[in-house]
Amino acid sequence: DDHHTGEDVGICLGVAFKKAVGDKAGMRRFGNFAVPMYEALAQVDLDMCGRPYLLYHTPLRHGKVGTFDVELAEEFFHGFVNHSGTTLHINVPYGNNRHHIIEAIFKAVAKALDIATGIDDRVSGVLSTKGTL
Repeated sequence: DDHHTGEDVGICLGVAFKKAVGDKAGMRRFGNFAVPMYEALAQVDLDMCGRPYLLYHTPLRHGKVGTFDVELAEEFFHGFVNHSGTTLHINVPYGNNRHHIIEAIFKAVAKALDIATGIDDRVSGVLSTKGTL
């Protein structure tokens, strides 16, 4: 069903990210990005710290974009954070069009992940006082 498919895709992407970043040596670790999509604004902050957590604050409750149930976006991100070990905060302070809100969220998450997984030449080893993430 659509619920499990969306969640499973998030799980697969989370596993792939966790494997791709390895020990996270030299990685920025933190990323944030905001995407304005017409009348909607999505703000994303994340930490690839090994501690899965999702804060999902949006005006989306129920409804569809085409045949896609909008609440399945949140299920996708639960699957992603739980299997990538990412703390992810998604905030949409305003927006009316469901399509614009969801598109802005996914684009902001992608850009924040790009920033967080980038290598910073100033970082030696892992960006953690504990020495591990």
